[in-house]
Amino acid sequence: MTPPADGRERLVALLAAGIAAVLLVSSVTWFASDRAVIGVAQLFLGAVLAAVAALLYRRAQRR
Repeated sequence: MTPPADGRERLVALLAAGIAAVLLVSSVTWFASDRAVIGVAQLFLGAVLAAVAALLYRRAQRR
């Protein structure tokens, strides 16, 4: 049985938040290995995913 639409949105939001957390935490390794450009790109992508996750989670809570 599939969860309702708002349940799926909440799950996708939590998945995006988890991926964002991994990207943000692991970006430190790129800075440590003198590849700052990749670290900055990873930080940017993690921040974008975190924002998307927050929007999806708030949208799922309103319904």
